[in-house]
Amino acid sequence: MSIWTPSSWRDRPVLQQPTYPDMEALKRVEQELSAYPPLVFAGEARSLTKQLADVANGKAFLLQGGDCAESFSEFHADNIRDTFKAMMQMAVVMTFAGGLPVVKVGRMGGQFAKPRSSDNETIDGVTLPSYRGDIINSVDFTESARVPDPHRMIEAYNQSTATLNLLRAFATGGMADLHQVHKWTLDFAHQNELSSKYEELAENISQSLEFMDACGVNSSTFRTLRETDFYTSHEALLLPYEEAFTRQDSLTGDWFDVSAHMLWIGDRTRQLDGAHVEFLSGVNNPIGLKCGPTMDTEDLIRLVDKLNPENEPGRLNLIVRMGADKVADGMPKLVQAIEREGRSVVWSCDPMHGNVYKSSNGYKTRPVDNILSEMKQFFQVHKAEGTHAGGVHLEMTGKDVTECVGGSFTVTEEDLSSRYHTHCDPRLNADQSLELAFMIADTLKEATH
Repeated sequence: MSIWTPSSWRDRPVLQQPTYPDMEALKRVEQELSAYPPLVFAGEARSLTKQLADVANGKAFLLQGGDCAESFSEFHADNIRDTFKAMMQMAVVMTFAGGLPVVKVGRMGGQFAKPRSSDNETIDGVTLPSYRGDIINSVDFTESARVPDPHRMIEAYNQSTATLNLLRAFATGGMADLHQVHKWTLDFAHQNELSSKYEELAENISQSLEFMDACGVNSSTFRTLRETDFYTSHEALLLPYEEAFTRQDSLTGDWFDVSAHMLWIGDRTRQLDGAHVEFLSGVNNPIGLKCGPTMDTEDLIRLVDKLNPENEPGRLNLIVRMGADKVADGMPKLVQAIEREGRSVVWSCDPMHGNVYKSSNGYKTRPVDNILSEMKQFFQVHKAEGTHAGGVHLEMTGKDVTECVGGSFTVTEEDLSSRYHTHCDPRLNADQSLELAFMIADTLKEATH
């Protein structure tokens, strides 16, 4: 067997990487980044693994959500705050109804690179390299903007640093205090049955807190009432960047990728002998593996054994992304194979990536009904198999966008053009995310009571 090193991925076939025209500039940026301070710490990643072990054992639920792809142009403290508030709303709905702690992981602070189905795109007869995320090139459709620039990795790091600082402040500085539950409602949230439902729940929580306070249990004496753990994650796609942030923990000597707490491998880069699987097999962060409709059981078991050879609970998160019309055929055999082989994994559902279509007016979108359907079927499969439906993985934002059609406050195809802001894939807005949270909460309640 070959010995793993942070650079051993370079000896493997690699997909979805940009071709940098100036390799010397790339090397200089890699060396510069390797000397930068970590974005996260090994101890934090170990804590997340422990919490995910509870998820794997059915004692907690994973909420993973955030931007499809972060951008330099939309970087703003308000956007980070609003996504944080939307996730806190979702988490409290699930916790209160389901009676389970919710592990909160943001797709933020590093989610800058995107896999593409084609190396090039053509608009009005002009063909240019595809946009691969702001960490690589620009979304602007010009020849110069689409040239991969390694210095963008430094800008991505700086933005991630600021994002992490703000998230830590929100999580520990008062915004996560359960007494703020009424204030997590976003300013634009529409007054409908859903918002009334949330306000009723928030009032119940407030009354419970008043009772607990009278008994001497309050946020000044119990950290968990005033603070929360909030972790970050992104797809470990751009491997030169990830290698630069792979460091040895001074306490254990283990290797960690300190660009995020959790990293995942996409459905396009999960080849057993490929560079991405090789790289993530050697870091000790909790990791995710996207499982699409083409995943077969033999490949899955081989990948699980490569990525989690010690069968450590909480180490590996299998993120199922089938599409609402493929879950019933594709997912049960994967669950059965994992159970048959006795592997410990977290099962989470990505109901976003299998449900994309192009609207009549040319926008890439996702129907909320299909997202809800895939999530419901995910729970149904686990109920039938006697296994734990562990979590959800969403592309969502706290902004008032119109990118996914449907939902209780209906967004139509005609509405898409009004606030379609994403650089890549369509995201749920806060109302749609909250609707999904209530559906998950009802299902958790059935499972735990």
